[in-house]
Amino acid sequence: QVQLVESGGGLAQPGGSLRLSCAASGRPFITYAMGWFRQAPGKEREFVAVISWTGEVIDYADSVRGRFTISRDNAKNTVYLQMNSLKPEDTAVYYCGISEYYSTTKSRYDYWGQGTQVTVSS
Repeated sequence: QVQLVESGGGLAQPGGSLRLSCAASGRPFITYAMGWFRQAPGKEREFVAVISWTGEVIDYADSVRGRFTISRDNAKNTVYLQMNSLKPEDTAVYYCGISEYYSTTKSRYDYWGQGTQVTVSS
């Protein structure tokens, strides 16, 4: 069993920044890819960013590329999402997931956290 706990969400103004964290427990963390997805009201959960277990391979959705940065600290079993230049359209519940495969597809993820709300509004 794997537990993922996200934190760091909240309210930000347009142009502002937030840093999300996702702490994993219950399984060796180091060999798995980690991803961030988000779900806005009335929409499907969509891919945001993914990082390989070594941290050397990273990908982003086009909508966040250049503004968001994913990173991981395997010693702390934690993955981060630094979000800069936030826009109102970034408003969503953000979820982290863990996968045996490096993937941008949500169906490839085995476990999810409970989500953390990010609201971007003036």
